[in-house]
Amino acid sequence: MDVVVLRLVNLVIFMMVFVPISQRLLGVRFGLGRLAVGALITLSISGPLAIAMIGTPPWTGSGGAAIAFMALIVLCSMLAGLVFLVLAEALVPTGSLPRARDLRRDLSGRIARTRRYLQILRIAIKHGLGPYLRGRRRPGRENAAGQAELARSLRLALDEAGVTFVKLGQVLSTRSDIIPQSVATELSRLQDQVTPAPWPQIEEILTEELGARPSELYAAFDTEPLAAASVAQVYTARLTNGTDVVVKVQRPGIAGLVDRDLDIVRRLARLLDRNTDWGRSMGVRALADGFADAMREELDFTVEAGNMTTVAAGKSVAASNDLVVPRLYPERSTRRVLTMERLDGIGLGNAGEAIADRGLDPVRLGRALFECLLGQVAIDGVFHADPHPGNFLLLTDGRIGMLDLGSVGRLDPATREALQRFLLAVDHGDPVSATDALLEIVYRPDVIDERALERSVGQFMTRHLAAGVTPGPAMFNDLFKIITSHELGVPPEVAAVFRALATIEGTISRISPSFDLVAASRQFASEHVTDRLAPDALRRTATEELATLLPMLRRLPRRIDRIAAAAESGRLGVNVRLFADERDRRHFTGLLHQALLAVLGATAGIMAVLLLGTPGGPKVTDSMTLFQLFGYNLLVICAVLVLRVLVLIFRLPGTRSS
Repeated sequence: MDVVVLRLVNLVIFMMVFVPISQRLLGVRFGLGRLAVGALITLSISGPLAIAMIGTPPWTGSGGAAIAFMALIVLCSMLAGLVFLVLAEALVPTGSLPRARDLRRDLSGRIARTRRYLQILRIAIKHGLGPYLRGRRRPGRENAAGQAELARSLRLALDEAGVTFVKLGQVLSTRSDIIPQSVATELSRLQDQVTPAPWPQIEEILTEELGARPSELYAAFDTEPLAAASVAQVYTARLTNGTDVVVKVQRPGIAGLVDRDLDIVRRLARLLDRNTDWGRSMGVRALADGFADAMREELDFTVEAGNMTTVAAGKSVAASNDLVVPRLYPERSTRRVLTMERLDGIGLGNAGEAIADRGLDPVRLGRALFECLLGQVAIDGVFHADPHPGNFLLLTDGRIGMLDLGSVGRLDPATREALQRFLLAVDHGDPVSATDALLEIVYRPDVIDERALERSVGQFMTRHLAAGVTPGPAMFNDLFKIITSHELGVPPEVAAVFRALATIEGTISRISPSFDLVAASRQFASEHVTDRLAPDALRRTATEELATLLPMLRRLPRRIDRIAAAAESGRLGVNVRLFADERDRRHFTGLLHQALLAVLGATAGIMAVLLLGTPGGPKVTDSMTLFQLFGYNLLVICAVLVLRVLVLIFRLPGTRSS
């Protein structure tokens, strides 16, 4: 025991010397564990190295030679520890592994996620979806009967998997552009078909969020839910002033469950993208990322409250006589509770018979819904990002109520203006202008063949936008293919626009299968976008631009006069500061330091080889000359400098040096 304690004390004392020297020599900081292993290697190799170089004690020779040999032994043994640190950095870079405290903190969460992951796999295998996870298809699933069986299995699996996967099925039910129509139809049955949570749990949430029991805050509160969706349950109530309202309450315990399940969804998306062709072609990873972002936003009802206020104040909803956003009651709304005006109606997905019975025009309703969304996108800049049928009600007065604004998209003015020009080019059938507008909407690569892109856009317009052509979900799919084939990057907010348009097309088709999407787009462009070209609008735009440019125009004559005078007198010069940005200077200095270290290391190595190969010289010991001693020291210096350059190369960019 005493020997072990003595060795530990020696290791601690040696680490106090090894740690600052090693980090100073290599120029970076390492974790305590790596430094301890490096110090242990250095301490372990020093004794055998001393015996190999100068023999067993007692040592003979002059004091100067002994000091020189001891310095060489210390440098060589420390070099072993430095080599370990560099190799560890090369094989397992700092920051690539979680820290010990993070492992302790996340261990319970990792175990829970693993258990949930295995549960999801068991559910998928139970319903016959295992071969699809491995990238194989079952024979016969390509025909209509096979697709119907697959759709039913998928719906049952998502329903059994729980809240997050039910919501995922709801989103997929509107994406007939990427999944078969029979599967989308089957998944649409997941809308609002969730077993409700018991009332005592809901009452506990209401009391916790609002600060009092529901009976104390509302004149009446029906404990039976009006609807039980995947994220929340909706109850009817009455305020103390007699106003009928609905109260949306987040399901108990959903936040932690959703976070865990979203991690599972992303893992499954990566698995499908890596192992299946159909997963890569569908872009399941991007779909999963977008779904995760939207799902987390929906969990915070304060976001939905702000969205309701913004959307209701937009020009598109305010100017429409066919759409309405329920009024919000902020004094009865929190992060998990939302109180809003009660709208009486039925879900738009099941409103086909009601529209016919009431004598309503489905084409007019579809056009109103589509023009409202286009107006939100192109004019307001704030639009409903999840317009599936479950988020709309056909009201008793024939209007359409817009619900569930937890997920909205936002566009900046420049993107809205580019989208307006794109719609105007579509209305005029101009592929050149449409291409120019499209390049302002997306991220363009450094090199692009604009002629080829114009031809692709022209072919797209001929195929889907010509007179007499009935558009379908494939139109948006083909537009995305053009964007990806020309390596154009789609910003997330623009992707949300295309996704919302594809979703609204599926929603409108539920009430008006004959709705002409292209004709409605052209009518919207001719009625709203061309307003910018009216004389009053042009005059207003010119006035605004002139007011912005006026200060610069006032200073411009004086600046031109100074430049002309300087040019006439031969004093005109251009001052360009290289590396004016501190980041550029820091980057260049780092590269210069590495280059100098490499040159110095190479020089020391060459000098070491020359000295080691030089015969003769004063004898330090019987087997070593002074030239060889200097050569070995220079060789160690060369190794240290090279290791310093290598560790800077192996260090992951962006990781901290601690």
